[in-house]
Amino acid sequence: MIRVSVGIEDSEDIIADFDQAIQKAFEGVEEIEKEEEQEQEHADLITVNTSKYFDLKSAPVHVKEKLGIAVVDNAYLPQTKDENISEDWLAFVSVPTFKKIESERPGEIKSFLSVGTGSGLDVLAGAEVFGAKRLAFTDLQEKVVKAAAKNVERNLLKPDEVEVNGYTGDLFAPLRNKEDPASQPRFDVIYENLPNVPLAEDKEVEDSRNSGHYLEKRKERIPKEVHAAMLDLHFLALQQASEFLEEKGVVLSLIGGRVPLDTIVNLGTQAGVNSEIIKYKWKVQSEPEDVIGGYAKQEEEGYGPFIFYRSADLKKAFEGVSFEESGEKAHDIEKSIEDKRLTATEAFKLWKSGESIGHTVVVLKSSAI
Repeated sequence: MIRVSVGIEDSEDIIADFDQAIQKAFEGVEEIEKEEEQEQEHADLITVNTSKYFDLKSAPVHVKEKLGIAVVDNAYLPQTKDENISEDWLAFVSVPTFKKIESERPGEIKSFLSVGTGSGLDVLAGAEVFGAKRLAFTDLQEKVVKAAAKNVERNLLKPDEVEVNGYTGDLFAPLRNKEDPASQPRFDVIYENLPNVPLAEDKEVEDSRNSGHYLEKRKERIPKEVHAAMLDLHFLALQQASEFLEEKGVVLSLIGGRVPLDTIVNLGTQAGVNSEIIKYKWKVQSEPEDVIGGYAKQEEEGYGPFIFYRSADLKKAFEGVSFEESGEKAHDIEKSIEDKRLTATEAFKLWKSGESIGHTVVVLKSSAI
């Protein structure tokens, strides 16, 4: 309810002005509703069973049991269907990692930031697993951020008790305050699963689902080894993250292990942070035509070579390895399948002939020095 106090002597004029203001306000609301309807027309609407997708042992306590997620047409589409769950980064790798961090630091994670959120589903995972009361996320496109904000707020059980902030811009740029760095937000956990494959020259990041790619031309100085491995955004995120971490804060980087593990571990050293591999898994390559084909094209340009495997070889190599011990055994597993490696070019040919292709996934945990 809006309460308005007016003086008696000029109340008629004020009421008239007020009526006009109300009319304009309603017109503005109608315009917003039209824009939202147009956005919905260009979005995939998915329903997520929280208990199953997050693999919860009991009913969720911070988010709804059934999540309604609108994924705009230029954001990554989560693989939430049961038959595709092994292809989904968040359900298959991220959420188990969040649970591990929470078990090590129960109740300590009060704030969570996702860099490059997409749909905002990862933010909801942070809310549920950590019980974080301060949630934030960034993405490059305003349209994606707006949709993610709605997804987060409408799916929280108690949205009035949670601070939610969305930022539009490149990596940490929209959070930075050069005039008053002390006022910049800091977080207990910063999560990033940024893209590796550069955007084709004839594409725009706003088109279709090209937000799964990144714009290759960067003004920052990127180490040669990092750029050759196409890990530019992960490197920059680690390099910039320290000033946004709480004292005991960590960065969790999900990286497709399509390059040697030593190259990934060295990211931390080159970015000036302490890094270690805490989880190592494998997954079937989602969107294989786009992703494997994209890596194959980069091999033609002189990058790589990149590492893929037949899914059957990965399944055998990881058999009997628990998620908890996977980080410690990462290098041993990598060595055991060294003779099974496929370049992206080889993998793309096999995929086109009907072979299931997969790759390894690394969770890199980093902290400020």
